[in-house]
Amino acid sequence: MVPTPLSDLELPADLALQLTCVGDEFLVRCLRYETSIRPTNLGALAELGHALTRLRRFEEGLDVDRALARLCPEDPLVHYNLACSLALLERRDEAFGALERAVELGYAEPQHLLDDPDLTSLRSDPRFQQLVERLRAT
Repeated sequence: MVPTPLSDLELPADLALQLTCVGDEFLVRCLRYETSIRPTNLGALAELGHALTRLRRFEEGLDVDRALARLCPEDPLVHYNLACSLALLERRDEAFGALERAVELGYAEPQHLLDDPDLTSLRSDPRFQQLVERLRAT
């Protein structure tokens, strides 16, 4: 029997949110265990960073993204995710540095930059629009 996803159940919104958080907390514990045994498991590290961000544990997510950047220094998506973590913590200069590195490495999705809620704190900075325009021009 395949379980029904929470999104398909008609649950009160607050209960659905609580259940999602419980699931994410469980996932974080499992992924922390996995990465303690296999610290270079890139998939587990990436999912751990995403789960921590969903739980709004931004400092911990940033630590994971920094570890991924050390393990994958040439991966544009890793640097993009690092920029997102930094932006969520309102570390704008560092976030722009990580975004610039992501673009240098080949990141080229200007619309995603505009749509990603993690980057909201950067949008009022002129550097953000310059970066978007530069990506659109390529």
